[in-house]
Amino acid sequence: MLTRFAIVVCALGIAIAPAYAQPRPKIEKAADLPRFTYKIDGRVEDVVRDASKFKPFAAEVRRDTESVLAKYQIDDRATLRQLEGELALLDYLDGHYGEALKRAAHIQALQDKPAEKLLSGMQLRAMIDAQRKEGSNVSQAYRNEVGRLMAADLAKMPYAIVQNEVKEAKASAEISSEALMLGYVRNVIQPTVDKTGSLSSDLAPTIVNARFRLVAALPLKDTLVATYGAYLAAHHVEKPDIWAARDVTLPPGRPYAHVNIGIWDSGVDLSLFPGRVVTDAGKPAVIAFDRYSEPAKGELQPIPADLKGRIPQMKARLKGFSDLQSNIDSPEATDLKKYLSTLKPDEYKSTIEELDLSGNWMHGTHVAGIALAGNPYARLVVGRIEFDWHLLPDPCPSKVLAERDARNAQAYVDFFKRNRVRVVNMSWGGSVKGVEEALEMCNIGKDPNDRKAIARELFDIQKNALTRAFASAPGILFVTAAGNSDQNASFAEDIPADISLPNLITVGAVDKAGDEASFTSYGPTVVVDANGYQVESVIPGGEKLAESGTSMASPQVVNLAAKMLAVDPRLTPPQLIAVIRATATTSADGRRNLIDPKKALAMVEPRASP
Repeated sequence: MLTRFAIVVCALGIAIAPAYAQPRPKIEKAADLPRFTYKIDGRVEDVVRDASKFKPFAAEVRRDTESVLAKYQIDDRATLRQLEGELALLDYLDGHYGEALKRAAHIQALQDKPAEKLLSGMQLRAMIDAQRKEGSNVSQAYRNEVGRLMAADLAKMPYAIVQNEVKEAKASAEISSEALMLGYVRNVIQPTVDKTGSLSSDLAPTIVNARFRLVAALPLKDTLVATYGAYLAAHHVEKPDIWAARDVTLPPGRPYAHVNIGIWDSGVDLSLFPGRVVTDAGKPAVIAFDRYSEPAKGELQPIPADLKGRIPQMKARLKGFSDLQSNIDSPEATDLKKYLSTLKPDEYKSTIEELDLSGNWMHGTHVAGIALAGNPYARLVVGRIEFDWHLLPDPCPSKVLAERDARNAQAYVDFFKRNRVRVVNMSWGGSVKGVEEALEMCNIGKDPNDRKAIARELFDIQKNALTRAFASAPGILFVTAAGNSDQNASFAEDIPADISLPNLITVGAVDKAGDEASFTSYGPTVVVDANGYQVESVIPGGEKLAESGTSMASPQVVNLAAKMLAVDPRLTPPQLIAVIRATATTSADGRRNLIDPKKALAMVEPRASP
């Protein structure tokens, strides 16, 4: 039925186009998100601690975050979870509990991984329901009710699916302290604000998170530890290990080919692999550049002279973190919990930087041990990078540095080619947003949009150089880690993970049962998955350590590819990838493609003979 207005229009013969809503601009990449700036005067810590100072800051963050969700089409679920998560925390801190619960439900619906679908929002729901019941969030009755509600939720959850995440949550609660929660604000955010006078929307969420953790999560520390601990103690059932049945050890003495493996990482303690190291001009085949991208010497990332005496303690703390993640009550775990829980504010910077340095230092050796396991025909070539371990970038990004990195990328690949490397592991990465954040911390660029342009230029120099370098070695299979940020590696533009070439394969992480790791990134370039959860290998000096990350999954594929090449050295990188993909088993939800070394070797071996 026509309205009176429509009848008149028709009678006058006026043509009116129907009014359609304008399509919202689509965010194609993380770097496309709009930037905002928040002016901060004085101490950032005061904004975190003082509700009256936090409120206007939070209102600005809310306004801008809500505008992004309203004005743009965002299909990336990880980005939506992040933005909605910021708003959920703001809702809780503002006392808008109904809105916080709605957002928590929306975030849960956006979860893809099975464990996250179950656990998402559990603590926030318990806090709100307990507050409503007890009328307080500071009483012991409130804390008891939070524990009771969380325990009731956990009791309904399948232990096989959530156990890793519960262990991680317990470990996080056990080491929590005010010094840790405010340390990043004091040592990274404050110096950045001191230089720039403001904070970007990239770093602003750290303020929201810090306040939530300080006023809401830290008072629940004992409750969370007890609740998660009770759940773990009540079950204590080890996951089945699917990898033992899939593993293959090549027997020595067969007419197999030697296969040179490149470990492009922080360096390798070559003394742990006697007789397994390729020589170049009579010396171990090692090429190295320092963190300033200048030529360097040595097979391992150097430890500063003033820290060399602390190496035993550094190793003990690495083991403590590993044991906490596995819910192992070791002396190292106990010492680490006590130390971090009582950390003094002025100890934060040196402690975190030392932990980061020790993690970098051991990384390449740990990776090499995984790559060489069960393959007496594998030989090592080392491409050493020096990763920065400082809280504030050292060095800061620059075009000069990016161009050096570009030249070095080709130098590494040329070195691998000269030493007849067939497969290379790369358990590292970076993104354009990472460059942009580093520029902000270094006060480079006039404003966020200027930093965005500079970051894009520097990032593209490095990405294009890596792509050219990989393409210049079509006979080498490059294997890279997907990343540990639980996001689409292509949307985030992580490199090398986002690069597509016929001689490059990207690997995601699962645990020993084949369940998706909470941290693993994913996306169209991540085509197979391997064990990357608490994988044991060697570290410098020869001790064994279990570590988690896609860094540990990637060398599992290197290990498989090297065994396939030992059996049939004629295989090309595209053929290796095709067999690895064809023999992988796809999970029921279609999200994981688990490598199967036994099947892959079985496919290769019959056709290995001429």
